[in-house]
Amino acid sequence: MKRKKHSQKNRSFLKGRRDFCKMASFAAAGLFVAERQGEPLYGEIEEVFSNRREVEEVEMAKKITSVVVKVKSQKGSCAIGHNVGDIVKITESGIDGKICIHALYSMLPAVFAMMFEARFPWLKDPDIKTHACPDAVNPVVFEITRVRE
Repeated sequence: MKRKKHSQKNRSFLKGRRDFCKMASFAAAGLFVAERQGEPLYGEIEEVFSNRREVEEVEMAKKITSVVVKVKSQKGSCAIGHNVGDIVKITESGIDGKICIHALYSMLPAVFAMMFEARFPWLKDPDIKTHACPDAVNPVVFEITRVRE
């Protein structure tokens, strides 16, 4: 198969496209990239990323001991009898407290993810997540919190 040669115009377009793709990752991260005399400020952006990494590494150095699930709100009549303020502690070895099996089943993927340092980019605090009970008629909202050493 014969390889097609790109014209000068196409080559400049491809170079511009490569530069755009390099910058797209910064744009996706929500960072504005300014230019100084036509050169992007890669050094300053890298400094922002390295500072963020250092903070995350310090947090991750603290071992997660458990995940606490607390009833944040409850409407209607919960079949198991959950009330606002009820607390359940989940560790690798088991569950301490009373929790509805349906709510537990629906939140286990999030609990498991939080026990092993998963990051949810939409959370303001990476250690606190809310989760709703699957019962839409009598909803219970839980707050899932990582507990570190």
